[in-house]
Amino acid sequence: MGRLFGTDGVRGVVGDTLTPELALRLARAIGAYFGKGSRILVGRDVRAGGAMLEGAVIAGLMVEGVKVYKAGLLPTPALQYNVKTMGFDGGVMITASHNPPQYNGIKVIASDGIEIPREDERVIEEYYFKSVASKVSWRDVAYDPQLRSDAIENYVKAIVDMVDAEKIRSKGLRAVVDCANSVGSLATPQVLRRLGVKALTLNCDLNPEFPGREPEPTVDSLRVAAGLVSLVGADFGVGHDGDADRAIVITDSGEVIWGDRSGTLLTEFAAGIWRELPRRTYTGVSSSLLVEQYLKPRGIEVVWTPVGSVVISRMIQRGGGAISGFEENGGYMHVPHQIVRDGAMKTALIAYMLALTGKKLSEMVAALPRYYPIKTKIPMSREEAECAVKAVEKHYNAYRQVRIDGVKVMGDDFWVLVRPSGTEPVLRIMLEAKSPEKAESLLAQVKSVIEEVCLGRR
Repeated sequence: MGRLFGTDGVRGVVGDTLTPELALRLARAIGAYFGKGSRILVGRDVRAGGAMLEGAVIAGLMVEGVKVYKAGLLPTPALQYNVKTMGFDGGVMITASHNPPQYNGIKVIASDGIEIPREDERVIEEYYFKSVASKVSWRDVAYDPQLRSDAIENYVKAIVDMVDAEKIRSKGLRAVVDCANSVGSLATPQVLRRLGVKALTLNCDLNPEFPGREPEPTVDSLRVAAGLVSLVGADFGVGHDGDADRAIVITDSGEVIWGDRSGTLLTEFAAGIWRELPRRTYTGVSSSLLVEQYLKPRGIEVVWTPVGSVVISRMIQRGGGAISGFEENGGYMHVPHQIVRDGAMKTALIAYMLALTGKKLSEMVAALPRYYPIKTKIPMSREEAECAVKAVEKHYNAYRQVRIDGVKVMGDDFWVLVRPSGTEPVLRIMLEAKSPEKAESLLAQVKSVIEEVCLGRR
């Protein structure tokens, strides 16, 4: 049987690998999975082809006897929050998150607001490839989908209620928000303004071509936002991806920091506020070793997970709860709110942390263990990538290793992760060391091992 789902939903180039025909057939499989009479909330981000795919998805669900509700344009975590709290049986979000503008995708949400488990994705794939189709009467498709125009308001209010709004208002904070020309602009500026934070917006107009910057928030793509933070003397900045479930944070000094750094600081802060939660956090193996080095001495357990937000969410759920879950790419899960990545919630928590501690964000980041990161990838087949993982595992067998998604090697002053990509034919290499020179030397050594063992016959 073939595969459709990648690391986070089904994605493809609009009109090429992702067509209305595919979306219709996939939606029928999703409808068969949820069952006749199910109540499903459908939403989308601003990406090209969104309206076309939305129509195909709605048609496919309806012909399976599903009752469809339309949320329209909104962030992915807003749809997830409404699915969880408004009694829907599930949701479908049309988004390709951080992919380039020509991509779009389809993500399936369970009744608890979390993406469906991997095993359930396999069920939908089986229905798709076997062309499972139900027979429904004309009465089952007689009524139009209902509009849910309150979805964003429900979401924004929940975030504002989660923090001490009066305390934040009293501090007169200022923030720069880069919305990536997408649906983050419909929620995050609202959240900040209701908290009394002056929101200076950048790329917060809706445009499917993403003219302001690429929809993936990185150090390079957020240079303008970082410069604006410094220029206007803002207390912090955030940059969203295309569906605003992620937020990369910028300090008051204009430094763009990765999600494992901001996630570490927020976890320590949240542990002091929500004391009833287990002192535990879950983070992907792509996060820095500094997470352990900083949080463990403070009595917070760190659980390493495979890469992928849905994996982290389900592990938190099955593991008895946690304070948080986070990823180096900017995804942060505030468990008291919902166990999914939520860019606007993360933004509100940053403001809350600054207001309550009275510290500058740059001071907090400076207190973290200092590492110098390198992220790169090497084009290769899946077989070659798996060979590379084994070669690195063998070469560094004297060091502590985590082997749950590729292999992560951890020394006293460095770490390196080598793993096959879940979305493209490449090997991803992520590493950090205590000095730039050590990091470059480590990368050269890892590449040499891989080339010698796995790529010598090319």
